[in-house]
Amino acid sequence: MDRQTFFLGGAIAVALAVGMGAAQAGGARQAAYVPVPLQATIDRVQPMTGIVLWNDNVSALNALGDDVQLEFAYFKYSDVVQSPGTYDWSAVEARLASAAARGHPMILRFHDTYPGHTQVSIPAYVDAASDHTASYVQVEGQTTFVPDWRSATLRAFILEFYTRFAERYDLDPRIAFLQTGFGSYAEYHLWAGPLTLGHTFPSKAFQQQFLEHLDDAFVETSWSVSIDAASSTYSPFSAVPSLRQQRFGVFDDSFMHENHSATNQEYNRASWLFFGDQRYLTSPAGGELNYYSDYDQANVLNLPNGAWGRSFESFVEQYRISYMIGNDQPLFQPLARIRQAAMATGYAFRITALSSNGECVELAVRNEGVAPIYYDAWPAVDGQRIGPSLKGLAPGAEQAGAGCIGPHTGTALQVGIESDRLVPGQQIQFNASLP
Repeated sequence: MDRQTFFLGGAIAVALAVGMGAAQAGGARQAAYVPVPLQATIDRVQPMTGIVLWNDNVSALNALGDDVQLEFAYFKYSDVVQSPGTYDWSAVEARLASAAARGHPMILRFHDTYPGHTQVSIPAYVDAASDHTASYVQVEGQTTFVPDWRSATLRAFILEFYTRFAERYDLDPRIAFLQTGFGSYAEYHLWAGPLTLGHTFPSKAFQQQFLEHLDDAFVETSWSVSIDAASSTYSPFSAVPSLRQQRFGVFDDSFMHENHSATNQEYNRASWLFFGDQRYLTSPAGGELNYYSDYDQANVLNLPNGAWGRSFESFVEQYRISYMIGNDQPLFQPLARIRQAAMATGYAFRITALSSNGECVELAVRNEGVAPIYYDAWPAVDGQRIGPSLKGLAPGAEQAGAGCIGPHTGTALQVGIESDRLVPGQQIQFNASLP
């Protein structure tokens, strides 16, 4: 847990200016509250927001430093499990440790199918089970391993895997968000491949079981599915509307392509709307800058009009984006532009009021960002958390808090925002301009 500390007279300062004199000798508890000056500025990308790089893009991560606050990695299920009940998390731990050493948590995604990959993605014992027959088929024009979803052994393993994952990592601040799904890249499709429900793709009944299982398994960690899960053809969400009431976010891995959001009927826009334009209030919206063409990647963050007539910032505001994978952007954009784009995402807190009576403090916080923070975070004064958590504070909303922190007459106050979901080196900043 980190907090900002500012002292009166510095470039950014907060100090108690409550002259408790003889007239207040009756005790601080009966004293009137007096405004406390506070000046602070958000000058970096905030934790769990921004432009995301892949965890193995080490040179770009080192170059960007604090301008990146999230890293991403794919895994196969077979990276963790080969034998029944034997889980080796070392591959996951290595990624998490390397990101945490840079002061970043991660977004993780486990996949069963990756176009062009023929390596078995599921545990060896599942692949060898008598009820499992793998397919090696053409997906996106490439020979690809596809598991057999007729297999009860496979289905039982998938449920067990996320039970074990949640038991180990649900409270781990090194994981910011989990992305999950089926099919190509775990993006909830098998585009240009033989999608057969209950065989090359899970049945709708198992998908429903899986989604309900995740909703039960994860108490803290925020998980997301692709917007492609909006399909009524191969997803259960249309047939079982209650599934959309679950606490999950959505991600869009073809963000800002040429026709994205041209109308409400356009595929991406319609898929976002299917899951509800208020979902961002409880779960993160994210994705990846599209790879439809080299031109898109090279120009998507251009100002003022992006690649196709609209800025990244305008899409961020429209979809309340907290994070966006942009692994190739250091090839095309200066670091200052990546920082600028990243700072447009997610939450941005402003302390709008701060006062003290010498023993207790009152304050108010407004979210000036485009999205909430999705984990508990608290204003803190002199190391003591004040008022309700800022989790879920909507854009434009403000909330007040108060707490007694003990006598502090004539001393400088330490003011910050604390969260147990930060890795060492991270800091939630805030704006303030209180005379």
